[in-house]
Amino acid sequence: MRTHENEPVVVNRDVKAVIVPAGVEVNLKAGQAGFITQALGGSFTIYIEGNLFRIAGEDGDAIGKEVVAAPELPPNATEEDVRQLAWDQLRRCYDPEIPINIVELGLIYECAVRGNPDGTRHIEVRLTLTAPGCGMGDVLVEDAKQKLEVIPTVTSTNVELTFDPPWNQTMMSEAARLQTGMF
Repeated sequence: MRTHENEPVVVNRDVKAVIVPAGVEVNLKAGQAGFITQALGGSFTIYIEGNLFRIAGEDGDAIGKEVVAAPELPPNATEEDVRQLAWDQLRRCYDPEIPINIVELGLIYECAVRGNPDGTRHIEVRLTLTAPGCGMGDVLVEDAKQKLEVIPTVTSTNVELTFDPPWNQTMMSEAARLQTGMF
């Protein structure tokens, strides 16, 4: 999988970004130059003037990349279809500092879909962080919400950050442990 690491980039229009790991939203200005350090799951982490910034996939055009298309559901999709698509969307959420998705990292404790009488759906997710002091908590919660709320028929989400039980490396998938050398 090509991640565009160290690919030079120039911001071609003003764009919202999030400072990594502080989680503070800022506006990058057209003309700023830097390097892509990670491009996974539809978002981009870029290095500009000594700082890392995360740009959402829907704003990829601001750095000359394709905008990420919204997911699709088949007609008459069931709650199980939506749940599976929700897990797929969560696999597109990456910590900007770790090139492994939050599902493989073992950060998702629960993903439940509830159907509403009007045919819409609500998704509940419980997630954790690799460390309670990680500054990316709000960023990951917001990224998960954004990726879930673009699923057709989903009208509301609740993404809860929890530290009970505390995360540990045994919660990672085997592939993630191999990738990080934590086997």
